[in-house]
Amino acid sequence: NLYLHRRKPCLDSDEVKRARLMKFASAAFYAFCSFFIIVVNKNILTEHKFPSFMFLGIGQMTATIIILYVAKMNKAIHFQDFDKSIPGKIFPLPLLYVGNHVTGLGGTQKLSLPMFTVLRKFTILLTMIMESRILRKSFAPPLVCSVLAIVVGALVAASSDLSFNAEGYTFVLLNDVFTAASGVYTKKKLGMEGLGKYGVLFYNAFIIIIPTVLASAYTGDLEKALTFEGWMSVTFVFYFLLSCVMGFILMYSIILCSYYNTALTTTVVGAIKNVAVMYIGMFIGGDYIFSWTNFIGLNICISAALIYSYITFHSSGSSETNVKPAEDKLSIHITENHLEKT
Repeated sequence: NLYLHRRKPCLDSDEVKRARLMKFASAAFYAFCSFFIIVVNKNILTEHKFPSFMFLGIGQMTATIIILYVAKMNKAIHFQDFDKSIPGKIFPLPLLYVGNHVTGLGGTQKLSLPMFTVLRKFTILLTMIMESRILRKSFAPPLVCSVLAIVVGALVAASSDLSFNAEGYTFVLLNDVFTAASGVYTKKKLGMEGLGKYGVLFYNAFIIIIPTVLASAYTGDLEKALTFEGWMSVTFVFYFLLSCVMGFILMYSIILCSYYNTALTTTVVGAIKNVAVMYIGMFIGGDYIFSWTNFIGLNICISAALIYSYITFHSSGSSETNVKPAEDKLSIHITENHLEKT
């Protein structure tokens, strides 16, 4: 009893406060990165009319490899060196990463920003289902209700879309599946020995960049990108390089948010930043068709996402804390044995 009395105040104060802070900070960082890269990519693909979203993805993978390799060589970070065990450890993340990049950039190019973000809401429901099946997680009824409200809001908003684009819708719905699966498996792989946050990022990009380049060359996509006239524009080159670096930062922010939160929370955070995307999309791009049905549906989504976040970040958070899990289990085991003996 004395052991339990001494341990509880520490968990209820310092550890829980730190866990809440890291959960919120990582989520806010991801929300900012996710919003910023959508605006940058939209500028490249629509304003500058860059013909290859696949080549843009290749640029982001290249930036990830270079940044992490240089950091590893300078001993700023550490992750496992490549060996024959890496492909087995990282699979199926590379396949999901490619699918997520290609379909996400394709959807950004084909749809208006607000409608793109509306259809992306279905990722949340898919993530909740996959997380419950793959990671065996259970969710409180209020969280489930808030997720369903987000989906209902998305359906209301999408029902008023007057610029239906079958190819764009297909891209985004496939992107929902890839994003949900990628988030769940990323959460699962982060616990594997030797990989860690940086290893997951590096080997994802390292394994898939060559097949992606070959596929781009085979489809003629690479030639279109290399012969693009905009390469002579300093403004376009700046935005392209910014997108490449932000691609790395975005992937790191996703890993960080998934590490301190659940995969579902990471997905919901991605929906919250859409309130900014929604309003900005009304003034840039020139492809937003306003309607009250769409506007109300979007705000239902945002409201439900904020409710989910409030419940999540104001919970005790002890069950999701990644701080010394092995020590916690050992302490509980020792305490139980002590109580049985006494």
